[in-house]
Amino acid sequence: MKIRFAMLAVASVLSALASPMAANAQVSVHIDVPGLVMTAPPPPRYEPLPPPRGGFVWVPGRWAWDGRAYAWRPGGWERERAGYAYAPGRWIEDRGGWRWAEGDWRRREAFREARREREWEREREWDDHRRHDRDHDRNHWQSHDRGREFCPPGQAKRGNC
Repeated sequence: MKIRFAMLAVASVLSALASPMAANAQVSVHIDVPGLVMTAPPPPRYEPLPPPRGGFVWVPGRWAWDGRAYAWRPGGWERERAGYAYAPGRWIEDRGGWRWAEGDWRRREAFREARREREWEREREWDDHRRHDRDHDRNHWQSHDRGREFCPPGQAKRGNC
């Protein structure tokens, strides 16, 4: 019996050693795209807005990527340009990462027109929602009850409807 047990133990050890071992292999590829940061920027810091200065525009502070981490760059004044409006820079999500779009100066007419277009779209969407809510409330029970009068739950059993 002991010999049988010993032979069984030796056979199991040899079979375990002879069987192919499973190997775990992982490959990680990171392609560094210039200007693309893989981690999202932190939320903007609060900066108290300084009092206005004639002929200048306040450019808000921002998080800047230094190659390893984000570093805060405080805001500052920039000289105003006649006929132009300043559009502040912003972080944009792009291709699985983030990239910084610098602020720039845009002609006032184009800037106003774009803002007017966005406001018009917002008003139109709001009107559509109000119209939907109004029509939905008016026709709600008729559409669900197929034209019958509405009877509150439990009242039909009591004979009230």
